[in-house]
Amino acid sequence: MTLSSDVAGAARGPAKSGRRRPSRTPKGRQLDIAAVEEVQALLTDKSRRRDLLIEHFHLIQDHYGHLSAAHLAALAAEMKLALTEVYEVATFYSHFDVVKEGQTPPPPITVRVCDSLSCAMAGAEKLLKELPGKLGADVRVVRAPCMGACDRAPVCAVGHVQTFRATPGNVAAAVKSKPHAHAWHEHIDLAAYQKAGGYSLLKDCLAGKRTRDEMIKIVSDAGLRGLGGAGFPTGRKWSLVRAEPAPRMFAVNADEGEPGTFKDRFYLERDPHRFFEGMLIAAWVVEAPSTYIYVRDEYPEIRLMLSEEIKKIESAGLSPHTAIHLRRGAGAYICGEESAMIESIEGKRGLPRHRPPYVAQVGLFGRPTLEQNVETLFWVRDIVEKGVEWATSQGRHERKGFRSFSVSGRVKNPGVKLAPAGITVRELIDEFCGGIADGHTFAGYLPGGASGGILPASMADLPLDFGTLEKYGCFVGSHAVVILSDKDDMKAVALNLMKFFEDESCGQCTPCRVGTEKAVKLMEQGPWNKALLVELSAAMRDASICGLGQAASNPLICVLKYFPQELTKPLRTW
Repeated sequence: MTLSSDVAGAARGPAKSGRRRPSRTPKGRQLDIAAVEEVQALLTDKSRRRDLLIEHFHLIQDHYGHLSAAHLAALAAEMKLALTEVYEVATFYSHFDVVKEGQTPPPPITVRVCDSLSCAMAGAEKLLKELPGKLGADVRVVRAPCMGACDRAPVCAVGHVQTFRATPGNVAAAVKSKPHAHAWHEHIDLAAYQKAGGYSLLKDCLAGKRTRDEMIKIVSDAGLRGLGGAGFPTGRKWSLVRAEPAPRMFAVNADEGEPGTFKDRFYLERDPHRFFEGMLIAAWVVEAPSTYIYVRDEYPEIRLMLSEEIKKIESAGLSPHTAIHLRRGAGAYICGEESAMIESIEGKRGLPRHRPPYVAQVGLFGRPTLEQNVETLFWVRDIVEKGVEWATSQGRHERKGFRSFSVSGRVKNPGVKLAPAGITVRELIDEFCGGIADGHTFAGYLPGGASGGILPASMADLPLDFGTLEKYGCFVGSHAVVILSDKDDMKAVALNLMKFFEDESCGQCTPCRVGTEKAVKLMEQGPWNKALLVELSAAMRDASICGLGQAASNPLICVLKYFPQELTKPLRTW
């Protein structure tokens, strides 16, 4: 090992001239001229703004299949960013394959196998074992978190195009055909939507026939809440953002990544303009000159379809009050958290921000920001046109309204079920899902996705709605319901969910980063050390920055509390 000229010169002392000797070689990674030209050819006349960094990563990876060290250095130079800043963002997101100098690039085709709960129950582990031998050395097979198709489990993605109810045979066929993300579910396009009366409400708003206060009152009286999981009253959120100084921003969360959740996908695939109209009305209410839609990378067909429909909206003059920007996620569940999503839209790592200030005060690009979930905006038009009474007349067990439940697991007919708020899981299974799957006995359920906890079948008559399950250590969140049976080991269910949180932790805070990893190790060992797991869960809950770490141990605690008979049994996997 030799000293560089700078270090060696310093060791000898200053030169006689009193000036430091210049380095014999330039510092840092040297630019590859060919890589610079390749990056410039991809970017063409696109802006080099800092917030477009992730979008430019996608351009390079889509073209070359990975992000090479030379391309990252060239991109850093083009955008006038420090290479370390570019590198830290690229390596944060799981869908970017960063290839260091001297490393071998990944094979041209990657098959991602979802190993989250519903897919694990449907045979994901068997696929992971069989696919490498079936597909050969030219195809890379990797584990991946929930892909938002839990009702069609197990799911694999060839590239990013998904194969539903995957088998080694149909995945091999998909690899052979090399599918491209161009075809999407048959949806109601702009012409059909307008023919059925669509955008009349928006036009009334823009023409001054409706007032902003009127719209806020209607959604408030109807009880519309944030349907991404938090359940914050929509009208109140609109009012809070409007009270902040202009200019204000609007960020739409289409990054549903909670295992068991796929309702946003369902509505976007079928009726995207009902969502767009609600979004444009909300942008008008808070007077946001810019609207950003953040779409998860696992939904490429939806993203491409939305891009085409946005062009139609702009050509039709339906968005004169706000500029619409479509941003692409890159495989990070944490970006479903509102402040982490805002960081990602700004082209940064998706690290949740400390609060206060809240995003309604200091959000996207430092401005007051309205953040909304897709489904919340989807219902705005119906609520206003059909009236408050229509929205509140539904409901069971003293609850009002309706909810979209993503149901998967051990039922005959999984899928998105539009059901009364407050319905019980027993009613949901019997009336909307055709009953429990043949050969299975109902044993338990997740009422609110991976972080919502686990309840036993003996508690199947509790109303499912915001505020009804918290006293039991659970919550409905995004209304992702996964049904479990006697064929499922509840310890294995909790372990699968904890592994998901371990993998998806952003790493910013120690209680979550280390806590999830430690919890997985303790849960894999047997028998479970109840006292130690409870102590660890308390530390994660009390000291984590965001909801991921705070709620990650809910399923674990529920197994300890509601399934004590399982604790002495050996761990059974699927």
